[in-house]
Amino acid sequence: MKIATWNVNSLAIRLPQVLDWLAAHQPDVLCIQETKLTDDKFPAAEIEAAGYRAEWFGQKTYNGVALLSRTPATEVVRNIPLLDDPQARVIAATVDGVRIVGAYFPNGQAPGTEKFAYKMGWIDALNRWLAEELARHPRLVLLGDYNIAPEDRDVHDPVLWAGQIHCTAEERAQFAGLVALGLHDAFRLFEDQPPKPWTWWDYRNLAFRKNQGLRIDHILVSDALRGSTRQCVIDKAPRKNERPSDHAPVIAEISLD
Repeated sequence: MKIATWNVNSLAIRLPQVLDWLAAHQPDVLCIQETKLTDDKFPAAEIEAAGYRAEWFGQKTYNGVALLSRTPATEVVRNIPLLDDPQARVIAATVDGVRIVGAYFPNGQAPGTEKFAYKMGWIDALNRWLAEELARHPRLVLLGDYNIAPEDRDVHDPVLWAGQIHCTAEERAQFAGLVALGLHDAFRLFEDQPPKPWTWWDYRNLAFRKNQGLRIDHILVSDALRGSTRQCVIDKAPRKNERPSDHAPVIAEISLD
């Protein structure tokens, strides 16, 4: 099973790139973040023509998530249950016996702000809900744009980024809390990963050309899937497109035999 995540930073703008990428890579599941579309504007017909079924949860201008799958998704959940949240950030479903949770974590803006407090509270709620989901669905994958670089090796300049958003001790503790539920960073399961494994590069200051990025898009797999995870890679090619997203897709391959 090939499972992928990609923050496309506007599906309306990037739809042709997404369709081309689906045709080239043929994932079984693709979780998308930042669709930035209301539900009535979602390109369901184009996605279906590409061979995928879609579940989506949208919001005008900001946020928005979607789950594309080759086989039907069941038990679909939109947003974190029991969390009163007006922002469209989570879509979860079961596909081929695997519980898929696609998430767009809040950015947080800066430590000490209301948006940072919202981020911390949102992850707390996610953590509590995931504990229940894992009890019901041992084969679970949490993937998406976490807006967290979990370690210094996930940052092009740890000194420059120390204490800044995405790299604060509080955010990294939250990431560790998710791992403590019994989840594993699929990318770090493999020792032969390339150096500078960034998934996001700022549009400004020629960051992509200089390869000055962060690894903030992740795929976490449950204990039950750890031994079946065969590969996890970052596809930087779409970041070279004309009018690209500032994020690259991340792909994990899991054997379900």
